[in-house]
Amino acid sequence: MGTVLVVDDAKFMRAVLTKIIIESGHKVIAEASNGDEAIQKFQQTKPDLVLMDIVMPPGTKAKDGIEALKQIVAANPTAKIVMVSSYGQQALIAEALKAGAKDFIVKPFQPEKVMEALAKYC
Repeated sequence: MGTVLVVDDAKFMRAVLTKIIIESGHKVIAEASNGDEAIQKFQQTKPDLVLMDIVMPPGTKAKDGIEALKQIVAANPTAKIVMVSSYGQQALIAEALKAGAKDFIVKPFQPEKVMEALAKYC
């Protein structure tokens, strides 16, 4: 069983991901609604995997999911982060992968894609 940090500004999306994670036998160790919270919660909880939305409202430390990704990876090079994006954000996905993301999942979620990421990285 792996531990997961779920990061998305939409509470509904966090709930959808949480349900899939729990049904897959893993544990949601924390949730965050923006990049600043993601950085803080990552440091506090040290999850096995982070599922993080790319597009979120800016905070004081991170303007979006990619900036939060960069900061987490800079402080924790072994961090496993899978980005979540809407279809059609290929440029952002490419930037995230270049910045250290391990993979990406496209919204709307297909539960099997989330489960594949969990199996691979947890």
